[in-house]
Amino acid sequence: MNRALTLDDSVVAGIALATGLLAAFLSRTLLRWLAKHAKRTRWSGDDVMVDALRTVVPWAAIAGGAVAAAAVLPLTKAVQHTVNQCLTVLLIFVVTVSAARVVAGLVQSVTSSRSGVAGSATIFVNITRILVLAIGFLVVLQTLGISIAPLLTALGVGGLAVALALQDTLANLFAGIHILASKTVQPGDYIKLSSGEEGYVEDINWRQTTVRALSNNLVVIPNGQLAKSNMTNYMRPEQQLTVLVQVGVAYDSDLEHVERVTSEVIAEVMAGVDGAVPDHEPAIRFHTFGDSRIGFTVILGVGEFSDQYRIKHEFIKRLHRRYREEGIRIPAPARTVALQQGAVVIPQQRTGEGAVQGERSALHD
Repeated sequence: MNRALTLDDSVVAGIALATGLLAAFLSRTLLRWLAKHAKRTRWSGDDVMVDALRTVVPWAAIAGGAVAAAAVLPLTKAVQHTVNQCLTVLLIFVVTVSAARVVAGLVQSVTSSRSGVAGSATIFVNITRILVLAIGFLVVLQTLGISIAPLLTALGVGGLAVALALQDTLANLFAGIHILASKTVQPGDYIKLSSGEEGYVEDINWRQTTVRALSNNLVVIPNGQLAKSNMTNYMRPEQQLTVLVQVGVAYDSDLEHVERVTSEVIAEVMAGVDGAVPDHEPAIRFHTFGDSRIGFTVILGVGEFSDQYRIKHEFIKRLHRRYREEGIRIPAPARTVALQQGAVVIPQQRTGEGAVQGERSALHD
């Protein structure tokens, strides 16, 4: 436009901007009210979506008011085009950031709501966030009139060089994705590696797996090492497991009485100790005629791996007290050493002519 700016143009433009700001304020107030109601629901995904809309909708209203004001003002085509592009880029940026937040929040919500999962698998959260941001960046370039085909070609060629330079990092990345996709290890599982590390899996990110040991210390394990190690997962396929306790009684014990008393103690422990399995059937198996005792194995059921220490502790205390009350003896290891009269003399080894003469002298004697 070549006409001069008039008072009416300024008034209309101001009204457009004011309308955009008012719409932004009202929408943010409405979304704040919706956020309070969303927190009352069990699903956390609606909280993430409302939080993202609280960012997108007000900025969209402001950008709409600015576009309307720019359309009213007598601006040249070049300035009008520049203003529209700037507002479009701003809106795309806000939408991209909000979309990345929504997608990452939904992934976080899914991983956190899974049964038996204590933490979140941030590797998936980070990957989805980076993908959404990358798509938004490409859309911005396309909006500005920049061809993205050469950029994609350059990224493809440069990606090969980066992949060669970051072999260990990429190996850990894909190892972490494989671990989570195969569901062999999930956050919250108790694992033990062949190298000795063990504990609860806190998180699996793009490079490493964080394990919290029973001593409450964090052990950081690269995903590649975790994927190549022999590992025992004490939470899969079931969280409940059985533990074995070795016991022995004297040979003069009544084994039927021993079995009955031990079964009663097992039932008492299973019903009265936290972490035990109340419906666990008492299992006792005699297996060895030892040097000083008859050995047998007691099989206990526990809710999860860390519960076994408390249950073993209570079982051994109660079993020892009950055996003393019932007169069942647990003998200490004993060994009989028989000594005979006389001594055996082992001649020292000698070399050379002296050794030969000594042997002849011994034979002559």
